[in-house]
Amino acid sequence: MDWRNGICGIALGAALLLSGTAEAADEDLLDAPEITISPAGTDGSRLYLRGDIGYAPWRDEGDAYYRTFDGAGYETVPFDNTRFGRPVSGTIGLGHQFTDIFRADVTAEYFEGRFDGASLTATPCAGEGAGTSCALSHSANFSALGLMANGYVDLATLAGFTPYVGAGLGVTHIDWKTAHETSACIAGGGTCAGSTGGTSYQGRDDWRFTYALMAGLSYDVTDRLKLDIGYRFSHIAGGEMFGFGEGGLAGASGAKGLDDGFTRHEIRVGLRLAFW
Repeated sequence: MDWRNGICGIALGAALLLSGTAEAADEDLLDAPEITISPAGTDGSRLYLRGDIGYAPWRDEGDAYYRTFDGAGYETVPFDNTRFGRPVSGTIGLGHQFTDIFRADVTAEYFEGRFDGASLTATPCAGEGAGTSCALSHSANFSALGLMANGYVDLATLAGFTPYVGAGLGVTHIDWKTAHETSACIAGGGTCAGSTGGTSYQGRDDWRFTYALMAGLSYDVTDRLKLDIGYRFSHIAGGEMFGFGEGGLAGASGAKGLDDGFTRHEIRVGLRLAFW
């Protein structure tokens, strides 16, 4: 009977060992981390709304000039001194984060400006005699509405900070308001009959090709909200500022101003809010 008791003891020990192994396996399953399976297309892909304020301390408006018509032909006169003011802009847009790396958006930008220019011509002012010259000054306000399609590459994210680069193409509607001209006779080798004069010219508006290059850094304020600080270079093609005071070539008089486009170097600060 001893051998039978031995077999029973072995069987009982094996049963206890298997039971302990099973309980340990159950505990491991209970302690296993939860696995979440995300549906396809949700790996960072989402819509976002953006808003930005821009400040352009560095601007280059090129070589603005105007043309005068004296009844026989045109004379092109560059502005000796020009100044464009009002450097602030505002932008809103709607975008899509396609992947963790690539995103794109469509934006609308608005800004205003003021032009002041001065020049000196060798020809006399209207009504002045030979040998005199004419000092002219022009001033006009304008507004600009830009529509842009932009693409960005987010380079990497470290501690919530993501550097990026981007580029954009679009058009900008430049709307010049009425231009005001004042003139002053410079005697020189002649005699001035009057000291000052003035006139106004109707402003022109048109759509112009625009491109932009961007670089910046965004910060994850929350999972949905990002703070964006960046630099943008943009260039708007040149066009007409204001036209002749009278229509028709035969009766043309006064000046026709043309700008040489707008180059803007902006510091921009904004927010991007993602939709779940």
